[in-house]
Amino acid sequence: MSPVHDERTRIKAAMDRIIGGQPENSNGALTIVALAAEAGVPRNALTQRHVDLKNLFYEKVRSLGEIPDSERRLRREVSRLKRLRKDDAEEIRQLRADNEALIGALHLAQLENEEFRQQLAEARGKVHVIARR
Repeated sequence: MSPVHDERTRIKAAMDRIIGGQPENSNGALTIVALAAEAGVPRNALTQRHVDLKNLFYEKVRSLGEIPDSERRLRREVSRLKRLRKDDAEEIRQLRADNEALIGALHLAQLENEEFRQQLAEARGKVHVIARR
């Protein structure tokens, strides 16, 4: 029996044990990592040499009404990223509003500065002392 054929046989048997809820060599998770451990093969045997068996495993998992663990993790990650995107959008909105307020304050300060310069020019350099209280 060739190593590839032996791997395929071990993977199919491991698949049946995991789907049947009776793992012997793994934690029984519905993942390719657990399937590889159960079959005693490296993970890349499923991701590179026996992609058809990997896909078959996921099909069997879905036919049971289960969601593969990898898909669950991806769904959680998508939800987390959507929350982050929403939070970022709110922060960007707030920063834009703050920016507009700062631009308005800067414009007002520039106008007041120009007004003070005109008053100084009209006073022709005279300095008025303001008494302390």
